[in-house]
Amino acid sequence: MKVGVVVFPGSNCDQDLIYVFEKILGQEVVPLWHKDHDLQNVDFIALPGGFSFGDYLRSGAIARFSPIMQEVIAFANKGGYVLGVCNGFQILTEAGLLSGGLLHNETRKFICENVFLKSQTSNSLITANISPDQVLRIPIAHGEGNFFASADEIKKLNDNDQVLFRYCDEAGNITKESNPNGSVENIAGICNAGRNVFGMMPHPERAADCIVGNQDGLVLFESILKLVNA
Repeated sequence: MKVGVVVFPGSNCDQDLIYVFEKILGQEVVPLWHKDHDLQNVDFIALPGGFSFGDYLRSGAIARFSPIMQEVIAFANKGGYVLGVCNGFQILTEAGLLSGGLLHNETRKFICENVFLKSQTSNSLITANISPDQVLRIPIAHGEGNFFASADEIKKLNDNDQVLFRYCDEAGNITKESNPNGSVENIAGICNAGRNVFGMMPHPERAADCIVGNQDGLVLFESILKLVNA
């Protein structure tokens, strides 16, 4: 699999994603500068976390207009796989590739901590290998991670099985107390109706190596690799 990792001014997790795909999973990876138009024949695109363009205006609102996003949108519209993590998720919502938007955290504070997630569907590229009962401990680091969408959009997401993850407690209970940022229905990640564009606020790439003492996020990347290379 050939993976393209888009790099915007202010991206700070691009190298983390490159490391996981290249060093841990042994895949070919190319960085894609935000001003480029050449996707270099990649099979999979990842938009990393960080603070693209300093998070001026809304997070992701400027990055959405970077030249390469024209190509990313065209790639996704043709069925190509795109994953956005944290700021990448924000950019995908700003670009209209995913529903809803990311608001300021309920506390109005930046949050950097480990949280717990549960997969809500096995019908997606990144969750196919995750057991419904499996609780993942994954880091978050964001100031605008409060997922919001209209009641009609939330109903569509639920009816179409597009919710990928919800925040939960260590025992797997989905409660108000386990919601770190106020996201509606504890939603931590979603996909599009075509099931080829994925967004999530937690950082699985920061929990994918034994050196950090947590490999819970590796199952997502292994699921991607298994299905794309099938």
